[in-house]
Amino acid sequence: MALSSPLRALRSRNYRLYFFGQLVSLLGTWMTQTATLWLVYHLSSSAFYLGLTGFVSQAPSFLLGPIAGTWVDRVDRHKLLVLTQALSMLQSLTLAAFAFAGVIDVPHLLVLGALQGLINAFDLPARQALVVDFVENREHLGNAIALNSSMFNIARLAGPALAGFIIAAKGPAVCYLVDGLSYLAVIASLLMMRFPPRERVGSTQRPLVELAEGFRYTWQHTPIRSIILLVTAVSFFGFSFSVLVPVFARDVFHGDARTLGFLMSASGCGALIAALFLTTRSGIGGLGKVIAVGGALLGVALILFSRVDVLWLALPCMVGIGLGGVLLMASSNTVVQTLVENEKRGRVMALFTMAFTGTAPVSALVMGWVAQRIGSATALTIAGTLCLIAVWVFYRQLPRIRSAVANVHAATTQVSPPVAAET
Repeated sequence: MALSSPLRALRSRNYRLYFFGQLVSLLGTWMTQTATLWLVYHLSSSAFYLGLTGFVSQAPSFLLGPIAGTWVDRVDRHKLLVLTQALSMLQSLTLAAFAFAGVIDVPHLLVLGALQGLINAFDLPARQALVVDFVENREHLGNAIALNSSMFNIARLAGPALAGFIIAAKGPAVCYLVDGLSYLAVIASLLMMRFPPRERVGSTQRPLVELAEGFRYTWQHTPIRSIILLVTAVSFFGFSFSVLVPVFARDVFHGDARTLGFLMSASGCGALIAALFLTTRSGIGGLGKVIAVGGALLGVALILFSRVDVLWLALPCMVGIGLGGVLLMASSNTVVQTLVENEKRGRVMALFTMAFTGTAPVSALVMGWVAQRIGSATALTIAGTLCLIAVWVFYRQLPRIRSAVANVHAATTQVSPPVAAET
């Protein structure tokens, strides 16, 4: 299969199946997320409830992340992913049933959101750890991660805009139904995959011992530790902006569900640009600077977005937020996936997932509470400023991180340290 360099990971049959199946499913996922944000604010008119919705849907990833990572390293990851996708489909169809019956209210959204969060606590680390198995050529791992970001952000670009029009025309129930049915695509793709026979070696250690080992390995690995700490800070302060976007859409820009869709899609557009840029790269050389630039762009764009009061100025800011966020997160993911030992991959990627999404529940709750008291604009300005501080601290550590990466590559790939020292 002759493909251009940015699509080289698609040469692997399993990854090709996963990519297109997951793309369909993610369109539905973004439609549901947009519909839920709009519905919660429509029913409650409360920024706090927006934050609470984010909290209950993402708290399980934080609370159960290390346990889920240990479990992922002990079971068949492929079968686990099929199970989590099937459970997610049932959750979305339940939302659709309540919405079509006309009885859906904030408590329904909170309970079902918490259920999805519980599923995601196991689904996300399993998905991250399986990328290596989906790609036949290990050299294509970085490209696969970048294509994952492209897939995610194509859906992020189209899903919210489509949801906005559907909500305005038919109501949120249709969004939930489409999401539920979309899981059939990814389940079918997973069942069609073929893996070479592999003998699984049962673990002789107790789960708590493996859990502690995963924490110790992550903390002692300087590049992985530094990246996960940065991702934690930026996720906490920066990515919480999403829970306040409905407030800006309705109260600042005086719009409706379509306005929310435009804002979310603008962020998705910037994210897609970043992901496509990353597909053209090979290796991890220079990604340390990319991480720092992405984080700085995110912080600046957040501050600018919080200060504007007209939609046409807000949209470029949202593009910048999406662009910076994906440059930081996808590059961080690539470096960590490249450096981590495979037998510890589930545990380390669970910690990465905790840093990426697990901090969001507390952040969403805090951001909703702060915005209720000092205003959404001021809350976002503070968040953007704190992101810039975290990036500055990371940037100051780059020389030490480069040295550690060089040592790792010299020991594991037999290449000279100067090649990896450009990270």
